[in-house]
Amino acid sequence: MADSQAESSYATSDEIKAILGDIDTEQLLAVLELKPTIAELEEAKLWLSGDRDVFGTGEPLKGNASEIVTILTADEEEEPPPAG
Repeated sequence: MADSQAESSYATSDEIKAILGDIDTEQLLAVLELKPTIAELEEAKLWLSGDRDVFGTGEPLKGNASEIVTILTADEEEEPPPAG
């Protein structure tokens, strides 16, 4: 039963940084608010690293893992288009 408790317990800020790497404080706080599990963090990391084929072709990212990816890629989406 300890395994199911470990899988469902929330990740700490140190675990988030260890899995996702160097993220800024704002992103860290946003991820912490989601109360993700380590499994969700690892799923988001795989997605961000381009290993989407791990989930199978066409499988969408769901739940907290999807929210984590959104948080970590928000800056990328907000870049203004190049002046032309």
